[in-house]
Amino acid sequence: MKTKTATYAVQAIAPDVVNQLRVRDDAGNAPALVVDDAGGSPLRCCLRASEPGEELLLASYAPVRRWAAARGIDPGPYDEVGPVFVHPRPCAGPVHEGYPDDLRGTPRVLRAYGADGHIVGGWQLNPDDDPEPAIEGLFADPDVVVVHARAVVFGCFTFAIERR
Repeated sequence: MKTKTATYAVQAIAPDVVNQLRVRDDAGNAPALVVDDAGGSPLRCCLRASEPGEELLLASYAPVRRWAAARGIDPGPYDEVGPVFVHPRPCAGPVHEGYPDDLRGTPRVLRAYGADGHIVGGWQLNPDDDPEPAIEGLFADPDVVVVHARAVVFGCFTFAIERR
C-alpha cells in the first residue's frame, strides 16, 4: 500500500461537490439510486470499490468543467460529462492520498491536462502495471498540472491526481 508521495496526491470528488451531486448532477438531473448487486463499482467519494448489495447514487459529473471553473479558464472541447457512483449519504472519504488500494490491478487511462484544461498526454494502465511510475512519468512533464484517471472500457472519470 502506498499512502502518499512528495510529488502528487490522489483526490476523490470533494465532499461539498458530492453533496451537490446528491441533489442535482452536472447534467441538471436528480441522481439515480441504484443497488450494486455484484459490487466492485468504483466510488468517487471515498475511492474504494462498492460492496455487493450496496446502495449507490449514479450521477453525471463534469470534472474538467469544475476544475477549469475554479481556475477561471474555459475547458473548451474537453468539457465532458459522465456517470460516477457516490454514496447516497456522507462517508469518511479516502483512507490516504496515494493510489486507491481497491483500484490497483484495474485497467485505467491516465489523462494529463495542462493549465489551460486541455489534454497534453496520457498513459494506459494495464492490470499488472504499477501506477506510481506512470504517474511520476506524466508529472515529469512540466506542462502537466493535473491527471485524471478514467475507466478504460466506459471512459468514466475515477479520480484526479494533483501535483503538489
